[in-house]
Amino acid sequence: MSGISLAVAPRSDPDNGSERQPTAMLGGVMGSLRVIELQLVAFIMVFSASGLVPLIDLAFPVATTLYLLAISRLAFPPLHSKLDAARSPAASQEIFRGSKLFQVYVVLGTTVGLFLPLAHVLGGFARGDDAAVRSATPHLFLLSCQILTENVVGSLGAFSPPVRALVPLLYTVRRVFVVVDWVYDVWANRALTRASTAQDAAWLWFGRYLALANLLYFSANLFVFLIPRFLPRAFEKYFRMRDEACAKTAEDRRARGGHLAAPAPEQHGDAGKPVEAKKAD
Repeated sequence: MSGISLAVAPRSDPDNGSERQPTAMLGGVMGSLRVIELQLVAFIMVFSASGLVPLIDLAFPVATTLYLLAISRLAFPPLHSKLDAARSPAASQEIFRGSKLFQVYVVLGTTVGLFLPLAHVLGGFARGDDAAVRSATPHLFLLSCQILTENVVGSLGAFSPPVRALVPLLYTVRRVFVVVDWVYDVWANRALTRASTAQDAAWLWFGRYLALANLLYFSANLFVFLIPRFLPRAFEKYFRMRDEACAKTAEDRRARGGHLAAPAPEQHGDAGKPVEAKKAD
């Protein structure tokens, strides 16, 4: 997956069909998000307990979560409560609206980054290839943590666009380094022997091309989409929302000030005559 399929758009509102956006979301590809979240939690627990994930990769999701919570409070607080309540919540959550081509791009990333590596790990377990399992597992662990974090951040609606945009960015940066280690391991440290069969050769080249495909895809995703397009769009949306919130606050203050300074209503009859007029009468 591209790493931002759950962060680029709001979730569909089942009570209002007009709010559904034609954006790329993993839920449309894999079914129920609740089921996916449970599966991801199971993957994370299995990967963590297997001893196949290095300590630095185990600590990375914890450090990333703490950092996101900190900047959400200190640097980019949410602005939804300051905006007009009549504004569509879905529109305030949306950062990037994907086209049909973008949906294909996300499906391709889901296949290359999630489904095929998972099949590679399961095939490694079945073949007893511990080296293949150990090489691909850190990438799957971080990707599972990323998808789960994107689900939680997107569903809560309490995080600003820059914070939500940093989730795929931070995880993708880390996973690029992990995939580089994966590529180096399968291309430099593994080779065929004289006793290797055709199935062994096919399995080895499948792992090599899979690692290379992940490196190319997520490098392009980072340097072509996330940094030059997705992150600036998130900051632009946030600062526009902040300007709207400031303008609304100033307008409310002027309205309250004008209400307090409003003159008393004009009175009619004798009670409304000036003092000089009363004396003349």
